[in-house]
Amino acid sequence: MTAPFGLYVHIPFCIKRCDYCAFATWTDRGHLEDSYVDAMLVDVQRHLDVGELPMVTSVFVGGGTPSIINPKLLVEVLNSFPLRDDAEVTVECNPDTVSLELFATYVAGGVNRISFGVQSMVPSVLAALGRTHNPASVERAVHMARDAGIKRINLDLIYGGAGETIEQWRETIVETLKLEPDHVSAYALTVEAGTALADDPSRHPDDDDQADKYLIANSMFAEARLTNYEISNWATPSQECEHNLLYWRQGNYLGVGCAAHSHVDGRRWWNVRTPERYIERISAGQSPESSSEFLDEEHRRVEGLQLSLRTREGVPSNSLGESDLEELEGLITRDGDRLQLTVEGRLLANEVAVRLR
Repeated sequence: MTAPFGLYVHIPFCIKRCDYCAFATWTDRGHLEDSYVDAMLVDVQRHLDVGELPMVTSVFVGGGTPSIINPKLLVEVLNSFPLRDDAEVTVECNPDTVSLELFATYVAGGVNRISFGVQSMVPSVLAALGRTHNPASVERAVHMARDAGIKRINLDLIYGGAGETIEQWRETIVETLKLEPDHVSAYALTVEAGTALADDPSRHPDDDDQADKYLIANSMFAEARLTNYEISNWATPSQECEHNLLYWRQGNYLGVGCAAHSHVDGRRWWNVRTPERYIERISAGQSPESSSEFLDEEHRRVEGLQLSLRTREGVPSNSLGESDLEELEGLITRDGDRLQLTVEGRLLANEVAVRLR
């Protein structure tokens, strides 16, 4: 069996930046699309030439909004690296920027999983988040993807936005479940420096409100037979995201494109942030790497525990002392020789993580 190896492809182009977004994305760089794709193809080939790109077992195309670039160009990138026959290939899509033809091109190019940025199924909440789509476009997009032959669908949700009531959050979950996704990601809205959200304290989320909404989501997803396998992720049996699991298990992966991160055997590095600099570096025959770090054995061990704690796999039972277990009663449960977070423990995961040994 091929050792897992992931590939992350970053598409930095967007039509509109969401109010909470701090990712490396731009709304005025669409004219760089062809040059950017050409640079990524050269970058991939360079890694192939020096033997740094083994058989790829999972791919995640994120951004930005990957679905706004020419799908044929994206497929050209996907076809440039060695993919295992059963590789998971995910592309993030905005419900407003897809078509049946786009999905057909994706399928022909090997894409077998789509992650839709839904965030909410309530128009007023979407508007407060700075999103441009509406619930009807989500439904259309999901049906089009399935009609094109893509069976694996993830729906991304965000809870805790300004003005979102408990009832509206329940409505979002109900409408999401009607679409029968095999995977749902639900994230608490976070305030990132430099965003429109950060500049408006009146819209900042409330911790208690978000905790209540998390518990509601977990309960409703469980009733729909979506099992939590990482704090913010739920899936039906065998439909967990392999690429995300690779991250949480400290696996090796390569990032292609501006601002993309990579990790191989304890060495982490990241590329220059802007598409212009990425293109310039590649065109000049230079590495796009901006900076790097190497994790020593102890650092990797502790980080591995912290990541594993977030998942249903949990951590070895000796990762916490008896006194810690007593103090953390109600947040941790024991399953054989493993310790796992309870539902309440997921809300205080950082409090548990700092005690790992």
